[in-house]
Amino acid sequence: MSNKYHFVCKHCGHNIGDFKAWFEAGQKCPKCGKNFVDAKYDTNPEKLRDLIYTKDNVESLWHYFDFLPLDNKENIISAGEGVSTIDRWTFLEDFAKKQYGINIEVYVMRHNFSNATRTFKDIAGTLGASVLKECGVKEYAVASTGNTANAFSHYLAKAGINLYVFMPEDAVKENIASVSAYGEKAVVCKGDYAFAKKIAGEFTSKNNILMTIGNTDPIRVEAKKTWVYEWLRLIGKIPTAYIQALSGGTGPIAVEKGLDEVEAIGIHTRPRYISVQPSLCDPMTQAWEKAKANNFPEGWQQDFPKLQNPPTKVQTLATGVPGTYPVIADITKKSGGEIISFDESKTADVARLIAYKTQERIGPASAICMGGYFESLKKGLLKDGDVVMVNLGEGIERAPEFLAELVYNEDRVSSADEIHRFDRAALEQELWDAVK
Repeated sequence: MSNKYHFVCKHCGHNIGDFKAWFEAGQKCPKCGKNFVDAKYDTNPEKLRDLIYTKDNVESLWHYFDFLPLDNKENIISAGEGVSTIDRWTFLEDFAKKQYGINIEVYVMRHNFSNATRTFKDIAGTLGASVLKECGVKEYAVASTGNTANAFSHYLAKAGINLYVFMPEDAVKENIASVSAYGEKAVVCKGDYAFAKKIAGEFTSKNNILMTIGNTDPIRVEAKKTWVYEWLRLIGKIPTAYIQALSGGTGPIAVEKGLDEVEAIGIHTRPRYISVQPSLCDPMTQAWEKAKANNFPEGWQQDFPKLQNPPTKVQTLATGVPGTYPVIADITKKSGGEIISFDESKTADVARLIAYKTQERIGPASAICMGGYFESLKKGLLKDGDVVMVNLGEGIERAPEFLAELVYNEDRVSSADEIHRFDRAALEQELWDAVK
């Protein structure tokens, strides 16, 4: 048993032990059978303060080793991931002031500089591979719409662990190719993401192979909680509003965990959660709007639609059956936040504007998230004085097919006389008009 950390069931409070005990228990509480646990650390919380407010160079997620569920540093599998880039995008602040008359600060957390697969899934990949190596696991499985597949394939290949990745049949071909290129097994299932998870469950049960339990998996939660540490390290404060694109929902769960931990060092601020779904796959938004319209009746958290084969083009957000909705719904309501949709047809418009203003090319899930910022302004969800954190997921590297949609300032000619001269200032106004 670990002398550093242990798990506590969030439902019944039963102490479970470390990851070895968790895996041996089938990733369920042996007392109540639930699979949602809290990791508790024996490290003095003041050490966390020292790690966050360090003046030393921070090279990876493993700077926070003392507050991650791994005992031996020799088991770390890393590619230098987890050091966040947080930019202040004042042009978004200027827009909010000019268009809506509010003064806010806007920070954008970006993950496309990660050394492995360039998404925020890499931090779960490094922790997952390290934990599995420490526990002697030789085979593992995940169901994924894309980015988790790539991250876990990269890191588990580094660890020499056999990985089975179950993906829906409409998964992006580049994602399937990446999994296979690492030497791991890509299993493309003839159905949607929910069907891929079903097949994964059947296969792993039949063959006694360990599989991620999804968005409440302590591997994912413990990795992503470090975002809160990074906010404090890089900007010195907790935002009052947090915006993220929502598929399954580990992000808000992990942020809550990080906030719970920094309370021990005197940080008590919590943001309003504004989660954004693509309009063609928004079961959590539909459920939230229905509950809100009915004044959140008893049992409302369990009432959510199950969308089969959602027609969204944003495959990394294509979770039609949102099993974590009850958890996300509770977090959102307690924070005074919202779950909203963004018109999927406008993702390219948002990405073009961001590329014009920052020279950064974002992927479709990031464009949904960024669109959530503009939608939040329209709906009055952002208030004067807010400090807003927008958590962008992937860059264009993870979605090359989306890049072709960003073409807009183009002439196709057979002579020089057919070329139209243009004015960048006028072009910028057109870009802003498209997202208003």
